[in-house]
Amino acid sequence: MKKMLKLLLTLSFVFLFPSALAAQDFGLLLNQYAGFGNADEENQFEYKAGIVPRFSKIINHKSSFNISASISVNNTDEFLVIPELLRTEFSAQFDYWGLRLGRFLYSDPLGFVVSGLFDGIQLTHTSSSGRIGFGAWYTGLQYKKSANITMTENDLENYSAPFDYSDFANTYFAPSRLFASFDYENYAIGELLRLRAAVIGQFDFSDTEKLNSQYLIIKMGIPAADFLFELGGSLEMIQPIVAGNDSFNFAFAGDFGIFWTLPAASRSRLSFNGRMSGGYGDDLISAFVPITNTYYGEIFQAKMSSLSVLALNYSTRISSKIGTSVSVSYFMRHDLVTQNSYPIADEGNKKSLLGAEVFARMVWSPVSDLQFNLGGGAFIPALGDNWPNEKPIWRIDLSAVLAIL
Repeated sequence: MKKMLKLLLTLSFVFLFPSALAAQDFGLLLNQYAGFGNADEENQFEYKAGIVPRFSKIINHKSSFNISASISVNNTDEFLVIPELLRTEFSAQFDYWGLRLGRFLYSDPLGFVVSGLFDGIQLTHTSSSGRIGFGAWYTGLQYKKSANITMTENDLENYSAPFDYSDFANTYFAPSRLFASFDYENYAIGELLRLRAAVIGQFDFSDTEKLNSQYLIIKMGIPAADFLFELGGSLEMIQPIVAGNDSFNFAFAGDFGIFWTLPAASRSRLSFNGRMSGGYGDDLISAFVPITNTYYGEIFQAKMSSLSVLALNYSTRISSKIGTSVSVSYFMRHDLVTQNSYPIADEGNKKSLLGAEVFARMVWSPVSDLQFNLGGGAFIPALGDNWPNEKPIWRIDLSAVLAIL
């Protein structure tokens, strides 16, 4: 019954809301994606296309409404047509108070604990002392590939199962989880320090294996002339519940970054980032488990659990219409116990150094309504000690976005 209600709500939002607003002023996006590479030791071609109707209206000078949906097709597993509700948000401002309601973006200060579109409500207050916010969100009405939640083995099985219209309710939706967050941010402490902090509690509503978690997150930034220095960390408390047995573990994660905006007309930027999520230690120290998966490799796409990434990135604008970036990343793992989605299925030599990735991207907007995005690169496992004899995994992709209205 619960899954059937999810199905009815999702289909109603995706199909009925846009038609009900048809008399209003709409925007319409068409997007296409094509990728070619040698994943799984053979050449593979991937194609996706979608249409995104979107509507926005300023209700008055204090409130607004936005809604967007998508119908996409892809040939990843087989040729599928997938409906999805995207950003659907009502926002209002009352003096120093702000309200957001619906499906809207939320991201934690580190960016890899929980990030994406979620269904919920958030209340904020802004003053000279900073901005505070409290919100609560539910994940179980989203398309599972967009939510990208794989906290447990059951979550991973649900994510990996092919989408099937004949079993829509069991193969479309993300895991049922509720998370609440208390946030604080201030970008001008003593005219020097930027601070973001959050306390997040996540509660699992699954029917079988459960995993509850809480996070204390702090991130600081110090600007200095053309430089920005950032440092952040998170303490996670994990409560896995299996067959009625509760346990309690701690986990840790952190990141640091140095950003240099070069004094040039192109406003080029050079950055170095280090991100670390702890691995399994003992009965008290566990691997860090984020709520959603955020990938820091274009080809090496593993969740931030028992993983460290060192990345050097350079980006610049060649002209007002062309921008480019080049990144070099190195990946290391911290234990041999934590399961992850590495691009090579073989477990290798059971070593920690996984390899390096090089990736370049160019974005070209010949006119304001059209954008092309070309990227290419390779993950090179031979630069590590776990898969020293494996060949590079490469990919080239091209996407295009056209705004019709």
